[in-house]
Amino acid sequence: MDPVIITGAGPVGLTLALALARQEVPCVVLDEGPGKDEPRPARTVVLREEAVALVERLTGTPLTGLGSRWAGWRSMRRKQVTREVVFGDTGPAPLHLAQHELTGVLRTALARERLVRIAVDSRLDGIEQERSGVTAHTRGPAGTWWRGSYLVGCDGPRSTVRKLQDIRFPGRTAVERYAVAALRTELPWTDEAVLHRLPPWRTTGPSAGEVVGRPLPDGVWRLDWLLPPGKDLVTPELLVNRVRETLAGWSEGSTPAYELLDTGVHTVHHRLARRWRVGRVLLTGDAAHLLGALGTQGLEEGLLDADNLAWKLALAWHYGPREALLDSYQEERRAAISARLRAADQLLPLLRGGGGLRSYVPGAARGNDALLADGHLGRGALGAPGTYAGSPLAPRGLAGEVAVDTPPGTPVTDVRVTAEDGTFVRLRDRLGRGALLVVLIAPGTGVWERKHWVTAGIMPRLAAAVTALPHRAELLVTESYPGAAAHTVLLVRPDGHLVTALNGVRPADLYAAAESALGGAAAGSATEAEEGAAAAGSR
Repeated sequence: MDPVIITGAGPVGLTLALALARQEVPCVVLDEGPGKDEPRPARTVVLREEAVALVERLTGTPLTGLGSRWAGWRSMRRKQVTREVVFGDTGPAPLHLAQHELTGVLRTALARERLVRIAVDSRLDGIEQERSGVTAHTRGPAGTWWRGSYLVGCDGPRSTVRKLQDIRFPGRTAVERYAVAALRTELPWTDEAVLHRLPPWRTTGPSAGEVVGRPLPDGVWRLDWLLPPGKDLVTPELLVNRVRETLAGWSEGSTPAYELLDTGVHTVHHRLARRWRVGRVLLTGDAAHLLGALGTQGLEEGLLDADNLAWKLALAWHYGPREALLDSYQEERRAAISARLRAADQLLPLLRGGGGLRSYVPGAARGNDALLADGHLGRGALGAPGTYAGSPLAPRGLAGEVAVDTPPGTPVTDVRVTAEDGTFVRLRDRLGRGALLVVLIAPGTGVWERKHWVTAGIMPRLAAAVTALPHRAELLVTESYPGAAAHTVLLVRPDGHLVTALNGVRPADLYAAAESALGGAAAGSATEAEEGAAAAGSR
């Protein structure tokens, strides 16, 4: 079968190629550029734990050494500290790293991947699609035709794929603008990000605004200044003045020594493609959506697009088209992005507008600062990742379904599990292989070798039920899971989102949930699962 064609060799396209290759799907990545990226210290990304785990799992390279995990977060208003967050106490710290570092790790991993070919200096200019596949034409020194089974546009905001498929991209332009600088200096705090609203050295006029400082490794900081509305030119002199007054203000005196490494202007757009799939052509990342009102999280959503799409596309590539499964990619991810865009469009005018909300709600200024901080940290209405609770893949009417601390449709908690070979691993390490995961909560199993309990109690019946599922599944065991009672059985998708939790071994419910998670296009029957489990129980 023909490979999957991926247009765009940014982090999203490279991540998708790796994720597909890990599931034995060959890919061709069409790269407009020469195959390497220019270092830009001012172009950075903030990744939460789920996205970090995804990249580390695919590349086998720890990202922590390439970026900065913040010790804490500080929100300030004028001269007052309004909020402090200490990571570790309130959850794992986000990882902040330069985008070229992320891309470099992905490219290094792909260089070792036999199933992926990267075609440099290849600019897409034509797509022809029929029932059996897709043909793409590229121009450049090696312009040619490429034949693929599917084509995925990861080619950014000005996506050629989106335009060739005549997909509308409505939304708002220049929602916010930021002046950005990366510099090496010493600040009064270390390893701690800061949001400073209405800093006292800029107390009047529309440019009083706010500044955000985010640490990077080796004493480097990224600073973002919210610019007033309009299209005024951001000159080098303006940026240098902002750097000097901000550093002097934070140091309560003269400007400390600094080395200016990189500058830029970040313009935030809010746009959402009407369709993310046209037959065998799909969109991901900035080609499908533009968000990131707070500066650094748009790329992470693109990585989650790739994670969601990869296992579904792999199933279609190996076993034939599953229309409901492929359609669910758009339904799940578009709904998640749409919810974040709605929150930003509703809340940002209130947060930026000053007196409107404050005149009605006591203490609204502090509440506004908390909302903005949560947005930067990937929490709350502005920043929390979307869930797939309303997914068309969600099972309905399961008699044995129970509640755990992870709602259906959200990422599972990363716990220690015993794998089928008896080794102890992290649950997230088993994701991305194309298999469903069935996790049994069995207290006490961690102190015994698997061979002592794998044939005892409910294990044979559960193992038979897992074998009878409509798709390959791996049976894992953990001693505990947040909010789950003993003998609870979790069904987890290949991308780590919980399908359901069942109170005990219920083969029919487990089969029905698995079939639903696969889009309903599965062979076999729940009766087979029941018969297999019954046979195991009689042995």
